[in-house]
Amino acid sequence: MAAAKKRGRVGGRKRLMTPNKVEAAKNILAQGMPPKEVANNLGVSIPTLYRWCPASDNIHGPQ
Repeated sequence: MAAAKKRGRVGGRKRLMTPNKVEAAKNILAQGMPPKEVANNLGVSIPTLYRWCPASDNIHGPQ
């Protein structure tokens, strides 16, 4: 593992939530779309959506 890391190899599964998806999710949630629909549109589960866009960030809703 150490030798692979030195060569620049990264292990594990690729992340479903890219920085672009996170930003899009935050924008869509701010507009008032339900989290279930946002998760379905992005192809992730609701827990994954909340991991990257916590509900506490979305308390204020659309403004």
